[in-house]
Amino acid sequence: MKRLGWVALVFIVLLGWAAWRLRQPYQGFEEAVFVDLPRGTGAFAMGQRLAAAGVVRSPWDFVAARLWARGRVLQAGEYRFDRAATAGEIVQRLARGDVFYYALTVPEGWNMFDIAQAAGQFGVFSADEFLRAARDPSAIRDLDPEAPSLEGYLFPETYRLTRHATPRDLCRQMTARFREAWNKTGGGDVHRTVTMASLVEREGKLAEERPLIAAVFFNRLRSGMALDCDSTTIYAALLDQRWRGAIHRSDLASGNPYNTYRRAGLPPGPIANPGLQSIRAALHPARSEALYFVARPDGSGGHQFSLHLAEHQAAVERYRRGTRK
Repeated sequence: MKRLGWVALVFIVLLGWAAWRLRQPYQGFEEAVFVDLPRGTGAFAMGQRLAAAGVVRSPWDFVAARLWARGRVLQAGEYRFDRAATAGEIVQRLARGDVFYYALTVPEGWNMFDIAQAAGQFGVFSADEFLRAARDPSAIRDLDPEAPSLEGYLFPETYRLTRHATPRDLCRQMTARFREAWNKTGGGDVHRTVTMASLVEREGKLAEERPLIAAVFFNRLRSGMALDCDSTTIYAALLDQRWRGAIHRSDLASGNPYNTYRRAGLPPGPIANPGLQSIRAALHPARSEALYFVARPDGSGGHQFSLHLAEHQAAVERYRRGTRK
């Protein structure tokens, strides 16, 4: 009986020591470390990877903490560790699936050049690498055989980028999200609609005005007038790598097919990535005979719409006077 008592005492002491050890935060690294736990990795193999990175003292610490949370599933993925933590806290993070990612938020109206610059800042891949992927329309060709690139189909949303993401991975996510949004619209001529929606998105700041802006562009197309859309001229300059932050006479005179001051009709493809509201505005423009619009000088983001050229010229002059104050 004495022997059993000593064994029980030793067991209790060891159990207490183990419980104390598992409650002690540990940090065996100096700078933040990343640990990749592939799908199918067992608890001991996870512990080995974590111990090798200095996240836990030993694989057995992790396994012991895992036993206390037997009912929870540990999530595969890459994790970032930058501070001391207990083995139990590490297990909880893996159970939550608190994997590391960069959040890339793409606002409505951004073009592929804007997206490339923002994504490139994370250092996962370069802006040029993203642009090369975005210029390949194969991911959307089944939906739009005329697409010159993925412009217009990189749907505005917040995307998660892991450190192993490629530009093509991101493009696939974005075009998949576009397909989901497009399916909500009831469909139509996707190339014409998205191209028009991109113009509306860039020109219309107020949601309620977007159907009116779409109506103006459609009216001009029907009447054989040039669209004279500044946003297309800017996009042409971006494609030609000569955009200088303001429209110059040389930009208006450019023979680039996206320059709607020189080329009649819609440009060859979208000039930006529109949101769902602008796509719906292109599908369902307002009933209006207006042929012109110009920004109001009050800073509201709204526009003055006109049917006749003389009215439009007067509105332009009011805008110029208002912005000179």
